[in-house]
Amino acid sequence: MIQPEVIATIQSKVAASQGAIIQFLREICAIPSTNAQIGPVGERIAAEMRALGFDEVRFDPMGNILGRIGHGKRVLVYDSHIDTVGEGDPAAWGHDPFEGKLENGRLIARGSVDEKGSTPGMVYGLAIARDLGLLEGWTVYYFGNMEEWCDGLAPNIFVEVDPRVRPDAVVIGEPTSLNIYRGHKGRIELKITAHGVSAHAASNHLGDNAIYKLLPVIAAIRDLEPRLGDHPFLGHGKITVTDMHVKTASINAVPDQATIFVDRRLTFGETKEQAVEQIRALIPPESRSSITVEELFYDEPSYTGFVFPVDKYFPAWALEEDHPLVQAGLKARRLIGLPDAPTGKWDFSTNGIYWAGKAGIPCIGFGPGDELLAHTTGEWIALDEVVKATEFYALFPALLGD
Repeated sequence: MIQPEVIATIQSKVAASQGAIIQFLREICAIPSTNAQIGPVGERIAAEMRALGFDEVRFDPMGNILGRIGHGKRVLVYDSHIDTVGEGDPAAWGHDPFEGKLENGRLIARGSVDEKGSTPGMVYGLAIARDLGLLEGWTVYYFGNMEEWCDGLAPNIFVEVDPRVRPDAVVIGEPTSLNIYRGHKGRIELKITAHGVSAHAASNHLGDNAIYKLLPVIAAIRDLEPRLGDHPFLGHGKITVTDMHVKTASINAVPDQATIFVDRRLTFGETKEQAVEQIRALIPPESRSSITVEELFYDEPSYTGFVFPVDKYFPAWALEEDHPLVQAGLKARRLIGLPDAPTGKWDFSTNGIYWAGKAGIPCIGFGPGDELLAHTTGEWIALDEVVKATEFYALFPALLGD
């Protein structure tokens, strides 16, 4: 049973660290980490963890940053991805999107909400929990990782490569507006390639235009979504064409190859095999010998040169409302004075696709910021949420099994 004076002490210590927490966030947002280049921002985070007395601070072979406190038998991971998408049009921001801008209690910067905003609270929260003796029996990790280009790859490394630890529980710091999230849809990424015959555009009747072969497939994908699966919590399946590549001898030639890329969001009750067959069934019979459907594969090296090949299938996952991890999260919110709110889910995908979806490791989401601001021009986060989240991260370990 957590006594009221413990909550008061946590809140007092967080308040005393408020300036350092906000400055830490501003500094890590000022270090660009696009295209999974997280080395410099990882070094800055490592320096903060060393200054706070973490027992171990190091990079794994992929280049993710790990900070550990304790040697207990139970393992808790705080997962925060520290890579970001690009800034987009710099002129649209009105200021340097990496240097950031403070305005009306907000930090307006790339990565502020997705997802560097959770890192300061996690790092300071764990140090405060240690100082108050709230980590008894636990080994806790801060795990700052690469996620934007392949969800779940970094947790795969954590469990299967280094440190080769299977956590008992994980908290994902993707933005939740300080609510508890407990799942999201899965995803499979596909490419559909049509093969045609090249010819001079002036004699196009001698060719077979690969783009034209894909037009009925594109239209069928557009019209497929209403017929996809549905689930009371995770919602309706989704599908969209996201990109197109064309191979042609010149802009005056009939293209002999065209490829579209498809993002298919999977709800419960839908399998990747079913999703692939749904797409294949959309190909007109007369084109089935010249159009292929393939699952995408990720084997790009990280910035350290490390390669860990995985297919780009990401399972749906959800914890039940009464799961102990969910209930501990809800209790932590109440104890730090946040108003009751229903549990939720992300519309986008997170590292939960590996933790819970593939490995069966229970996880929840809790983070500052509004998920709808992710990847937007002018992305911002409320600084009072960043500070409040620190209280949650400090208290939460003591409530597991409470």
